[in-house]
Parts: sequence; structure tokens; C-alpha cells
Amino acid sequence: MAHDEHFASMPLHRLRFRDDGTFRVLQLADVQDGPDVSPDALELIDAAIEESDPDLVVLTGDQIRGYDPAFVETFTARHGEHPGSGIPLGVRAEMALDGRSDAWMRFDRRGQGDGSAALRRTKSKVMASFVQFLEPIVSRGIPFAATYGNHDFQCGIGVDEQDAMYRRFPGCLNPPAADGDKDGDGASQDVQAIVCEPGTFALPVLSNDGQDIALGIVLVNSGDYDAGGYGAPSDTAVQWLPEAQKQLRGMRQSLGGKDAAVPSIAFQHIPPQQIYRCLRRASAFTPHAVEGSGPFAGSYFVPDPDVCRPGTALGEGPCCSARDTGEFAALRDMDGYFALYSGHDHKNTIIGSVDGIDLGYSPTCGFSSYGPKPEDHALRLFVFRQDDPRGYDTTLLTYADLVHHPVRARIRACAAQVLPASTASVGDALRRSATGLRCVAAAGCAVLIGIAGAGIAHRRRRGGV
Repeated sequence: MAHDEHFASMPLHRLRFRDDGTFRVLQLADVQDGPDVSPDALELIDAAIEESDPDLVVLTGDQIRGYDPAFVETFTARHGEHPGSGIPLGVRAEMALDGRSDAWMRFDRRGQGDGSAALRRTKSKVMASFVQFLEPIVSRGIPFAATYGNHDFQCGIGVDEQDAMYRRFPGCLNPPAADGDKDGDGASQDVQAIVCEPGTFALPVLSNDGQDIALGIVLVNSGDYDAGGYGAPSDTAVQWLPEAQKQLRGMRQSLGGKDAAVPSIAFQHIPPQQIYRCLRRASAFTPHAVEGSGPFAGSYFVPDPDVCRPGTALGEGPCCSARDTGEFAALRDMDGYFALYSGHDHKNTIIGSVDGIDLGYSPTCGFSSYGPKPEDHALRLFVFRQDDPRGYDTTLLTYADLVHHPVRARIRACAAQVLPASTASVGDALRRSATGLRCVAAAGCAVLIGIAGAGIAHRRRRGGV
């Protein structure tokens, strides 16, 4: 579909519960692709939207695979680095396998080159990606809202500019910042939103009679990277969360609704540290245990059955920020918030309740990065009831359930299933198989025997046993 077809204005109403008292939200996490989005991902997204008939789609970050070879000219691993520098070895290998290594070499030789021209090319490629994964949403006239992850900015186009690009699509509910971009033919300007910064805003959902604010949908930009690893929401965003709830309550009162907090669910990319409170510690030899990440590295975890919902899976150690920004406390201590769902960790689907707040995941729906088994790539559907939004239902819409043929890029998808996302994931993979577990146990025994033997030898040298 041509770009221009997406930019025609489309009238959209405010978000509202249906006549039957339900409101349906579809979470789309980690498309994580370049300008040629995987056909398998596009088919899964289309099938999930057709199956779920959502009232709103939320995109929870890493829509763009910022390190994709297509963005090599403007790739920025971290903020402040020179564009195009520090190309990851894996990206160079991918370019070589695709026969594009000469493109990287030409870029490397010419150095900085024409930065503005390179950014224009990248921006066009990012827009091409948007057009593809948004088409199943936009073509059905479904409103959508997007926040950002740790890879979106790496393409060289900042999230503030990506925000403006999303607003060119009809149905986009991302509001411009108070002093930001006012362009775009989407629905943002027609929908009352509570704005903090790009990727951080709240959307009120009206009751079906339009006389109350029955639900709040809050998106939070969880940052990208800090000095100690993965990022976290800004201090501004954390301080804004209680204010957003106050404003939702004020909207409710202005409509003549009850003087009470508005039940609200938050979505973001990187999970908070408190996700580890959904887990319990295990030994390195426990089947299916995963090694923690960041401040939890060196410890091993399994889902805590007393905290987690049945049927949810922990496929990798949650990767959260090394610092606790106080976000969880802000949600917990402000009446109204009842859940926070993330993406980021492509293999995780756990949902647990911590201090009255549900913490959960949607796995990746993309096929150009690491992930679970191809059949388990999914989008997450939420169904809220107007009379009890906290008692929501949620389910995964998987590739296996919706698409009735194997993935096209089977070799790549299977490789992505075993692709190590970190050194810890190598051990996690071993613990998921009986053979691997025996290898881990044998290695552990060998280490213990070696330590014991060294101790005995040392005592003998000193005249001991």
C-alpha cells in the first residue's frame, strides 16, 4: 500500500467501552525489524487483529530494530556516540551472509559522509517499516498508541521524531508534547490525553454511556540504556504517574462520574525490578531455571507458583534496570493503578501479582530477533469489563493458534530460538534439556571435586590429612 493512502484523515471517536460493557486492548511487543518486516510477523499481527477485534492496539517498544543492517549509516549504540560507529559484530556478520558487506565497507571508508542525507535515507526506511506493521491496524480503522524500547532510537532517528512520524497515520493517539510537534493527520489532536513526554501519556476510556471515565490506559517510556545497563523511566515520568491519576480522576468528576480513582493499567517496554518478586530463587541445577540479569546476575530463578498465574512461562532472566527509580512504588501507592505489562524479554509470558499490582509480559511478535519457538510468538489480548476493570481477562494469541502453516523463514526462526541473547542464556538453554542438565550437573560436580581435591592437596602440603 502506498504511503499516501495512510495519511488521509480518518474521523475517530474517543475511546469508549462497547455496548456490552467490554473494552478490548491488544498488546503488540517487539516487532523489532527493519524496512523489510518479516512476512511471518505481518501475518501474525494481521491474524491477531482479525481474531481479537480490538478497540485499541498498544505497541510497547522495540518496533524498530535499530541495529538492522539497513540502518548501518546512522546506527547509534548509545546516545552521544558518533553515528555509524561501533557496528556490532553480529550485524557485520548478517550483512556478510546477506551479501551486503561491501555496503558497510563503503560506508566505513567514507567516514562521516553526508550525515543529513544518511538520516533522510534512514527516516524513509523507518517509515517503510511503520507502514508495513501498522497496515493491519490502520486499514481497519483501529486506534493505536506507541511507546518506545531500547532499540528504537539506535537507528539514528530519535523517539521524539518517531513520535511525529507515528502521528502521520490515522488512528494514532500519541499526543504531541505541550511544546512539541503539532503536525500529523492522525487522531491525536481529537483525543483528550494526559501528556508527559514522548512515549509517556495517559488515555481515558469512557463508559459506554459517555458519563464516566471507566478505565485509564497509561503508556510509559521506560528509557533505553543507563551507565549500568538497561534504562528505566525518567524521573519526570515517575513523578508524573501520580499526577496522571489525579487528572484522570478530575476528568471523571467533570463528567459527573464518581469521585474515585480511575482503574488504570500501564504499558511499557523494560520491566521494573519488582518483576523478580514474581520469581523464587533456585539452584543452577534446577530444570528450567534461568539466570537473573543485571543486579540479579549470578542467581537462578523459576516462577513462584504462589505469585504467578498458572500457564505462564519464564524463558529468560528478566532484564531490568540496575536502579530502582521508584516507579513501582508510585503505581502501588497511588490508588487506581492495578497492572503493568512489559515486553523486552522476548521469551517471557509470566504474570504475577505483587502488592496488589499485576506485573506481566507479552512475548515478541517479531521474527527478526531472538525469541521462543516460532509457534509461540504472540500478541496479548486484554478484555476489560466496565463494571470491574481490575478483573480483566488476558490471553496470548499465538502463531500456532492463528496461522495454519509453518513460518516461512524456518531456519532463521529456529536459529533465533536458540540464539543466545546473553551469556546467561547459554546456561538457561542447557537447563531446558535433560542432556544439557546432565552436562551442567557433571560440570558442577567436576568443579566441586576439583575444589575438594585442591583443598586436600593443600592440607597435605602443610602436614595435614
